[in-house]
Amino acid sequence: MTDKTLAFLFPGQGSQSVGMLAELALAYPQVRDTFAEASDVLGRDLWTLVAEGPAEQLDQTENTQPAMLAAGVAVWRCWQARGGATPAAMAGHSLGEYTALVCAGALSFGDAVGLVAERARLMQAAVPAGQGAMAAILGLDDAQVGTVCAEQAQGGVLEAVNFNAPGQVVIAGDKAAVERGVAAAKAAGAKRALLLAVSVPSHCALMRDSAGKLAERLAATDLRLPTVPVLHNVAVAAAEDAAELRDLLAQQLYSPVRWVETIRALAAMGIKTAIEAGPGKVLAGLGKRIDKTITTLPVFDPAGLDQALEVTTDA
Repeated sequence: MTDKTLAFLFPGQGSQSVGMLAELALAYPQVRDTFAEASDVLGRDLWTLVAEGPAEQLDQTENTQPAMLAAGVAVWRCWQARGGATPAAMAGHSLGEYTALVCAGALSFGDAVGLVAERARLMQAAVPAGQGAMAAILGLDDAQVGTVCAEQAQGGVLEAVNFNAPGQVVIAGDKAAVERGVAAAKAAGAKRALLLAVSVPSHCALMRDSAGKLAERLAATDLRLPTVPVLHNVAVAAAEDAAELRDLLAQQLYSPVRWVETIRALAAMGIKTAIEAGPGKVLAGLGKRIDKTITTLPVFDPAGLDQALEVTTDA
């Protein structure tokens, strides 16, 4: 049964941690089974890395992306096993968009694991280590951040790439340009402006070449329209056909994550409850700052799953 007031949201890189989903795995075999499937595709033991670390290895893009994909799919499978309602819409933050497409039936899990592993490899190869950077800017509006980027690019790449919440924007590009942007943002009155511990400057023009190579992989991947609408980061709308879906996934590599608009679009659809399926509470925190009419429930352990089922069943 579809709950017209329910959405599922899937987090991206940055929400991972050693030991994530450990409690859920003890209660639900779907968690270990999902990670075993991913490990078979990758040819390496993803669950042991997630369970035991080291964190430095889990935080490497080529490990983080498949791990976060598996985590979100595992939570979805637990939800289904408990008879949870079908949501009216789904969305994912950056990498989380792939998780949403798997859970919405557009893409097989096995294909998605291979796809995000290739996506991670292409992203890492696009910019030599140390030459790109990302930074979070807190306390400036979007227009102010845009001005900072325009003035501090100085012939390099510097772009606003994640519109995460009002007053919370991430910038990315060439490392020197990002460092200039951080200094300029502070001078412009930002509450905080700090470099992020990432190895890849995601969602900016430096990823354009990688997007072309990813498009080739996407063309060879079996994709179909999802059974549940998935709002894409690039368009803040569902794809009309599989060809558009492929285009949106390729464009996503070098285009901004329009998360504020995505949450507001879900609210306009009548969504009242959102499930954040996967480790952490990043999206729940952002949601409170974007639109308080939507209650976001993080689900990454048995207690969270029980609460989400109770709330949505009562509704």
